[in-house]
Amino acid sequence: MKKHTQLLLAAMSVLLLLQTGCVPRQKQQDPHAGAAVVRELVKSTTSWDGNKLPSYPQGQPEITILRIAIPAGTRLKTHSHPVINAGVLLSGQLTVVAENGKTLHLKAGDPIVELVDTSHYGVNEGSEPAEIIVFYAGTGGAPITISEPK
Repeated sequence: MKKHTQLLLAAMSVLLLLQTGCVPRQKQQDPHAGAAVVRELVKSTTSWDGNKLPSYPQGQPEITILRIAIPAGTRLKTHSHPVINAGVLLSGQLTVVAENGKTLHLKAGDPIVELVDTSHYGVNEGSEPAEIIVFYAGTGGAPITISEPK
């Protein structure tokens, strides 16, 4: 489990260091980073709605990184994630709505620790496309997203 977490965090750190325009939550000095500036965007044991993240499943860890483009005015299908995932909105704006009505509004540079095993959807209510990178920490062969039936 520890190796699984380290892989996820390493992948996220590399991509976030390469991404410009991220708004830092706090600045940290990493003695291993040299002249690089490390900005921790989020560190959490809970998803954005406050629920505790589940334990990682047993099995061969599999990391998936998706870059998702959401056109202006688009509502994504209602879905859930059986695995822990987190992302950063690179551009645009995105609203995430959980099945219980809780809502999260994201703007470019904002991080998100996604809901696990909870139905939700995203909607781009803006006039420009939204783009988000999402990191999924799953196990080999298991789904990372499950669409709700219509």
